[in-house]
Amino acid sequence: MKKLLSVLLLLCMLLSVTAFGAADEVTYDGSEVTITFYHTMGSNLTAVLDNYIAEFNTLYPNIHVVYTSVGSYDDVRDQVSTEITVGTQPNIAYCYPDHVALYNLARAVKTLDGYIDSTATVTRADGSTEILGLTPEQKADFIEGYYMEGAQFGDGQMYTMPLSKSTEVLYYNKTFFDQNGIKVPATWDEMEDVCAKIVEIDPNSIPLGYDSESNWFITMCEQYGSPYTSATGDHFLFDNEQNRAFIARFREWKQEEYVTTQKIYGAYTSGLFVSTDMTRSYMSIGSSAGATYQRPAKGADGSYPFEVGIATIPQVDPDHPRVISQGPSLCIFRKDNEQEMIASWLFVKFLTTNVEFQAEFSMASGYVPVIRSVADNPVYAEFLNKADGGDYVSALSAKVCLSQEKAYYTSPAFVGSSVARDAVGSLLIKCLTIADGTDVDAEIGKAFEEAVEKCRYAIE
Repeated sequence: MKKLLSVLLLLCMLLSVTAFGAADEVTYDGSEVTITFYHTMGSNLTAVLDNYIAEFNTLYPNIHVVYTSVGSYDDVRDQVSTEITVGTQPNIAYCYPDHVALYNLARAVKTLDGYIDSTATVTRADGSTEILGLTPEQKADFIEGYYMEGAQFGDGQMYTMPLSKSTEVLYYNKTFFDQNGIKVPATWDEMEDVCAKIVEIDPNSIPLGYDSESNWFITMCEQYGSPYTSATGDHFLFDNEQNRAFIARFREWKQEEYVTTQKIYGAYTSGLFVSTDMTRSYMSIGSSAGATYQRPAKGADGSYPFEVGIATIPQVDPDHPRVISQGPSLCIFRKDNEQEMIASWLFVKFLTTNVEFQAEFSMASGYVPVIRSVADNPVYAEFLNKADGGDYVSALSAKVCLSQEKAYYTSPAFVGSSVARDAVGSLLIKCLTIADGTDVDAEIGKAFEEAVEKCRYAIE
């Protein structure tokens, strides 16, 4: 992280707002431009993208879209950060909020408010027109938690638009739960009771696997309403009494062998969930986009060993649920040519508001659409209607995600927010594995202090 920050500090010396042009013109003049797009899509998704680029080009034949599949999300971040130093950054890129915060050390990301709110008329190749910005109906169509991720940078401005999203869900062995009369836990108190009951039934089991230690910590902060981080001022706020308390509780669960995590288990906990070995889990909290990995392999008779159930993760207060928002957004980079930026906006707008693209991309990727109206698309509606705990487990996962749209949250984004994320994940592992016979409270307090110190050191 320090190496990356050093690179970005160099950008601050090399670049300025005027290097990209400060004007906020919002008029598309039909100029012929080429825009570049960095993403992480595989061949199945680029096939979908190709079809919609062709459709976009029937509307805007003078806008040529060239894309590159860079690798992982971090690979995109690193390549873009390097290219910003010499002004060769792409026009559009997949991003996460902490990536945008890094790019903005060089003021490289174009704010979108001027485009979003523009009422300027744009004429397409077929003679039809649209406004450059978003209509009130289009704005209202976005799932709020996904859309508002673009404004999590401390200044109230929009820097990104959501493309496709995922979250965490609770996968559970529905067959086992039904056979033993177990109710799916809606709260963490209920989760503790369910874990105890499962251990009584199957003493060899580890009832719950949680894939992301970082997500678990951050989500608990959000559910309790306790501080985690801030985009401004003192960034690292997670060392507080409430957070130490839930960590201490989950350590007790680990001591009882109620729970394991990806790092402690040594692999994604879906492996434990689908296991047919003596040691297995009956619940797994993981990405909604990974539903097929939470489904057991079919047996010799062609049937699944058990039916998968999917539910919202447990809550502190089910009446005010909070679940994390993940998955790629799109940012637009500043360029000398204003028409490149406007053309980039038109393409981003096309992908994020196009019902057919959102539906097809969702079904191909396992991610969920970012606009509500996709649920009314006949093809997507048929996909959701097939939802089950077997062949169509991805549809079941999407259905749960769409049902909890009001629960999504995102954390503040700033230079160092990714460091905080890593630090609290490591903190949780360290505290869960504190041995009995020690001063547990003191060890937890020490771990929190060291985690905050590590975060502050990383951004100095």
